[in-house]
This record gives sequence, structure tokens and C-alpha cells, in this order.
Amino acid sequence: MSYKPLVVTASTTLRADTHAGAVTRVNAAAGATLTLPASAGTGDVYTIEIGTTVTSNNAIIAVANATDVMEGAVSVATDIAGVTCPTTATSDTITMNGSTKGGVLGSHVVLQDVATGFWKVSGALVATGTEATPFSAAVS
Repeated sequence: MSYKPLVVTASTTLRADTHAGAVTRVNAAAGATLTLPASAGTGDVYTIEIGTTVTSNNAIIAVANATDVMEGAVSVATDIAGVTCPTTATSDTITMNGSTKGGVLGSHVVLQDVATGFWKVSGALVATGTEATPFSAAVS
């Protein structure tokens, strides 16, 4: 059985019954914000891929509240060298700007709800220019 990706073109709050276990493809050159549900240790997996390079604003993935954080790392590469960007203890947001922080066509992130308050994150972000971390603590 195969599944078609769920395409989003504007800011969206992700839902377990719709987005968990599916691929969510962001086709928004002007960027969009995807908000995860509150983590509860469900094991649900959310796969986000960039289907249209971000050319203005940002493609953002954010947790639902000031309690949840992300743990893990993503690779960010403009060429074969690339860099690996780990989260910090307060990382709760991924910002892809279409250049140094990823967001170029083909970038993808996988997030798993591993425990109350924690999202495991991994992925590979396609970038241009000098790579920079996409992680920040922006949810209040």
C-alpha cells in the first residue's frame, strides 16, 4: 500500500489523526509554520519535507507549548562536507530560511513524540551558503 504525501501551502497545526505516520510536504515558497501537537510519549512520527524551496520568510517547525523541547541533530549541507547541528537543552523550533539553515527543495525532518515534553529530531537539510544551525528556543 502506498500513501500520497499531504501537501500544505500555508501555516498548519499538525494533528495525530491526519499527519502522524504520513509525509507532510511543504510547498510554500513564502514559508509556513507547522506546529506540532503537544508531546505525550505516543511514539507518533511526523515526517516533514520541503517540496518548494523557501524564497522568502521561513519554513518553521515549532512545538506546541513552552514545555516541549527537541532532542537530536540534523545535517545541513551545501556540498559533500556539510555540518551536523545538534539541539541544545532548550531547542523547540526549527527555522529553515531557504539558504544557510536549509529549506531548499529536498530538505526533510523526522520528529518522533518520545516522551511527555520531548520530541526526537533527525533529518537532512539542503542549504546554500555557509551552513548554520536551524535550532532555536522561540516558543514561549
